[in-house]
Amino acid sequence: MQFPESWLRALANPDIDTEALSHRLTMAGLEVEETVPVAPPFSGVVVARIVDIAPHPDADKLRVCQVDDGSGAPLQIVCGAPNAAKGLKVPLARVGAELPGDIRIGPVKMRGVESAGMLCSARELGLSQDHAGLLELEADAPVGQPLREALDLDDMLFTLKLTPNRADCLSILGVAREVSALTGCELIQ
Repeated sequence: MQFPESWLRALANPDIDTEALSHRLTMAGLEVEETVPVAPPFSGVVVARIVDIAPHPDADKLRVCQVDDGSGAPLQIVCGAPNAAKGLKVPLARVGAELPGDIRIGPVKMRGVESAGMLCSARELGLSQDHAGLLELEADAPVGQPLREALDLDDMLFTLKLTPNRADCLSILGVAREVSALTGCELIQ
C-alpha cells in the first residue's frame, strides 16, 4: 500500500518526524518497506504563464514564447513542445535552475534567438516518463510560486507491506487510527 505522508498527517498528526513515524509503524506490525520523496530534488522552477507565442523565424518546430514568471518583466523562451499555447500555465526553469540529472539551466541562443530559461515537461522534472509536451498546471496556480510548493512535491511517499491479519489498515483511515492509537495523537475525521 502506498500513500503520501501528508494524507496520513491530515488524519493523525503526531509530533514526531517521518523516520520516527516509520519506525513506530514498523514496530507495531505495519512494516514500512520504504519512504521516498514524491519527487526528485530540483530547484529554481516556478509556475509561469505563457503570455504570447510566435513561430520561430528559423525553425519550423520551435516557437518563441513570452512568459510571465511573476518577476514583472516577461521572459523570452524558445520552446519546441507541441502543446505550448497562449494562456497555459506551465513549469519554468529559470536561468540558474538545477534539474534532475545534474542539468543546470543557463541562457542560450536557439537558432539565433535568445532563450532565458526552459519550459518543462514532467519527464524533465523527474515526475513521470511523459515527455509528449509541457506539464500543464491548474489554471488557478499562482504565477511565480515555486513548483515544489504549488504541487506539494516535498512530501514523502510511504510504502507499507501489510499482512492478511491487518485488513483494518487497508485504507488511509485505518492506518491513521493505528497511528493515533500508537502515539496518542488526535484522530481527525
